[in-house]
Amino acid sequence: MFLALKELMHSKTKFLMIAVILVLISWLVFILSGLGNGLSTLAAATFKTMDADYVVFEQGSKASMGKSLLSNELSVKLAEMPGVEDVTPMGISMASAIKGNSSELNEDKVDIAIIGIEPGSFLEPEIIEGTGLSADQPTGVVVNESLKDEGFAIGDTFQLDGSTESLTIVGFVKNQTYNHVASVFTPIEEWRKIAFAAPGSDKGLTEPVNVIMLQGKNIDPDAINAALPGTETVTRAAAVQGISGYKEESGTIMMMLGFLLVISAFIIGVFFYVFTMQKTNQFGIMKAIGARNRLLSRAVVSQVLVLSVSSIIIGIL
Repeated sequence: MFLALKELMHSKTKFLMIAVILVLISWLVFILSGLGNGLSTLAAATFKTMDADYVVFEQGSKASMGKSLLSNELSVKLAEMPGVEDVTPMGISMASAIKGNSSELNEDKVDIAIIGIEPGSFLEPEIIEGTGLSADQPTGVVVNESLKDEGFAIGDTFQLDGSTESLTIVGFVKNQTYNHVASVFTPIEEWRKIAFAAPGSDKGLTEPVNVIMLQGKNIDPDAINAALPGTETVTRAAAVQGISGYKEESGTIMMMLGFLLVISAFIIGVFFYVFTMQKTNQFGIMKAIGARNRLLSRAVVSQVLVLSVSSIIIGIL
């Protein structure tokens, strides 16, 4: 360590340039990691924050909300299954909200994800402003706070593009997004009116829903699938992976981050390899006066560690 520090202090300019490169590389890694985490949150924050352990999909849907359609009658049977502590249905559909009651101004349209849940169920997120959902107010909705930036406030009524349904904001929640748009929570009955407005779109099912959410740490998915033919039970984490585009998006970011780390390690390795080769004569003199290989190796490694750790700490700060 003594030799490493002495050389760092002696050749300040040379090592300062390497430190700057390391700081910039660390910034690039942090920014790319932040981008990946941000996209992941925008795509599946609603699913990730739900207090559910398992999700029941239609068989063959590949854990995709858009491909799954079940009857809520299954909820009664699921509630009787071993290990199931609580059951509630859920539905998701994409739409566009129009400020006021006019669709003349296209620039006022805001993409949203309408999420149908039972008021008061364990799926209802924590309210940060206003009130929660109520079965007595079917058109009252709770929306993500990001809609405030679009000019929405509590008490505002907005119409859905291509629909006659109008919804009124009664509360705000935070960190609730799905498929990169703000989540809008509505009573499940109102969601059915919106999602199945077209005749026959419900496939003749009684009280259709996309999925049924389960609570229970000791649930056996295979037992549920065997007892209820036509269902596919997966963990909440697997359901997140089934969100359209989520796996591909996350995989791309992780691949970019992996390549960046490999390239960064290669660049740093080349720098220190060149510096080490330049000190061959110095090492020869030190060997001649009795320095051991362990001492020289320790000096080189210590130099790399000090410079790298210091640069990363500066990058973090």
